[in-house]
Amino acid sequence: MMQIQGLLTAKLVQANVWLFRGVAVSGALAVALGAYGAHGFKPENKSFSDVFDAASRYHLMHTVALLAAPLTPRPKIYAGCMAMGILLFSGSCYVVALTQNRRFGQLAPFGGLCFIGGWLSLFA
Repeated sequence: MMQIQGLLTAKLVQANVWLFRGVAVSGALAVALGAYGAHGFKPENKSFSDVFDAASRYHLMHTVALLAAPLTPRPKIYAGCMAMGILLFSGSCYVVALTQNRRFGQLAPFGGLCFIGGWLSLFA
């Protein structure tokens, strides 16, 4: 039984190697940015720290959710929506916080829609 389970796991990883590599990079980046936000980011206006925290939280949460992509009914749609959501939502929030300029947050709602689309793609 263990041998079959290990073989299935190996085949699952092999078939989705690019997805898992992307998740690994995104996860490492989420942890690094979260650490920076917690220990090194000191904006003049506290509200930008909250924006950075939200970006970091959504980035890490949806990176973990991406690990389930191979198990979803529509893995390419799910993974694409989640990845675009991370890029558009978290990315624009990071830029807003780091530049302390809210006009760079115009893409965040589209990222939120991508997240919603990803979650709705699970509805088979």
